[in-house]
Amino acid sequence: MFESTLPFGEPELMRVSAFQRYLDDLVKQGNVSDASASRLSALSPSLLQDLMRFEHDGRQTELLEAVAACVRHARPLCIHLQCDDKVVPLTLFPMERLAHCPVPMAEFLACKLAELQVMHVEPAMLRPPGDPVKSLVGELHLYHPLAPVTWQLAMHGSREELLPEIAGSAAYRVAPGVDLSPLALGGSLLAAVKRLQRHTTNLREISDWPGFTRGRATRLLNALYLQAGLIVSRTHPAATNEGWF
Repeated sequence: MFESTLPFGEPELMRVSAFQRYLDDLVKQGNVSDASASRLSALSPSLLQDLMRFEHDGRQTELLEAVAACVRHARPLCIHLQCDDKVVPLTLFPMERLAHCPVPMAEFLACKLAELQVMHVEPAMLRPPGDPVKSLVGELHLYHPLAPVTWQLAMHGSREELLPEIAGSAAYRVAPGVDLSPLALGGSLLAAVKRLQRHTTNLREISDWPGFTRGRATRLLNALYLQAGLIVSRTHPAATNEGWF
């Protein structure tokens, strides 16, 4: 779906079948039988442990879980995503608040985000703009602000459950001073954010706000967390368990 819009000089996207063979070769070269352990083994111990929490019962890491771990540990990551029959490498630079994608970001975010599958997670090989190793810096037009990317992945991706770090018995509020202007919010989302700036509330109450369901409320809270814009209180009187449904 991306061939016609690939910038000149950028590498062709690998087909899923070819990339899977590459992953299988990694397992063989590492003399391990667990493909997930092989693909994550190059990460820092703390980040590896974080991601491996989700590698159980044969389930692979979900995209939003990988994004959250990247942001939380402030480590640049490259997440290889299956999009139809191609693999799209999405590189995140949490310290610089940037994201890199070899296809136009608007086109990437317009694809079926809920169907993206994580195939491989590894430390970023690319460097952010301004890095002294200029040979590892990509084309500048392929770098984009991170905030709108993580927001769209949270609001339109596959996950409709709270991230583990903000789940459980809790109440929520938007952190004072957080800058959400790059997100160009409007309608019920903007109204909800303004409401959360004034009051601490729980998932049940947000789900009942105009224009909201439980799924949309969950997505909003995940999205705000990824902006470092969410205060989570476990002791506030409004705190309640999100499993009430």
